[in-house]
Amino acid sequence: MALTTRRRALTTLGAALAGSVALPATQALAGERRHRPNPLWRAHAHNDYEHPRPLLDALDHRFGSVEADIYLAGGQLLVAHDPEDLDPSRTLESLYLGPLAARVRAHHGSVYRGHRRPLQLLIDIKTEGASTYLELDRQLGRYRSLFTTYAHGRVLPGPVTAVVSGDRAARAPMEAQRVRRAFYDGRLTDLGSTAPASFVPLLSDNWTLHFTWRGVGAFPDAERRKLRGIVDTAHARGQRVRFWATPDLPGPDRDALWGELVAAGVDHLNTDDLAGLASFLDGHRRA
Repeated sequence: MALTTRRRALTTLGAALAGSVALPATQALAGERRHRPNPLWRAHAHNDYEHPRPLLDALDHRFGSVEADIYLAGGQLLVAHDPEDLDPSRTLESLYLGPLAARVRAHHGSVYRGHRRPLQLLIDIKTEGASTYLELDRQLGRYRSLFTTYAHGRVLPGPVTAVVSGDRAARAPMEAQRVRRAFYDGRLTDLGSTAPASFVPLLSDNWTLHFTWRGVGAFPDAERRKLRGIVDTAHARGQRVRFWATPDLPGPDRDALWGELVAAGVDHLNTDDLAGLASFLDGHRRA
């Protein structure tokens, strides 16, 4: 066989062998993408900062919403549950804003790779609302590409949507802004009000103030109808619904209540038990 002919034969054989190896590898990668668990958008990490790795533990469990309580202290926004727990090293920026920005850069524009839906960062203001919000607004402005923005009547989606809860004095300065990088957490008293979803995209309230059922026995029909009416009304206006003070100790009562919340279309389920809620939602999705 001539040298040129031999080279052509070897090249053809090499290409065939490479193709036989590369094709299964490509298929395996595609399969991995298909079977990668999806984010649990309903899962809300209540008091997320109390976990060993704030934010990161919730993201490892694929949560779609995390909550941080903030205090304005010495010009800093510190994250803690109670004033006696304040630590100058635990700032909103160090625990949440910086890590979220780094993750979004690493994932080419999203918190969860391949998923454009924004993560919700619920920021609960524990000090006087107006002054705390002004500092929060300043800090969010340093991460302008990270956050969903309201600008001159339009909502421009970003990788993270900040929603402000807590002290209600934050509402007035927020409503006065023509451009802001945060939205307002309403209450059920805002249901059906003139406040649009572009300002109040979320309605949160205390479960025990509106329902007697705690997961024990059957859910009363009247309360089930009430819950579904609340959710339907909110959804018709483009708003989401969350309840706090729901049972959160592992057991059938908690799972029964979570099941009713999911069935009614409640958008966020509150928990301190990251693994428990992740397991419940994964199991409910497979059922």
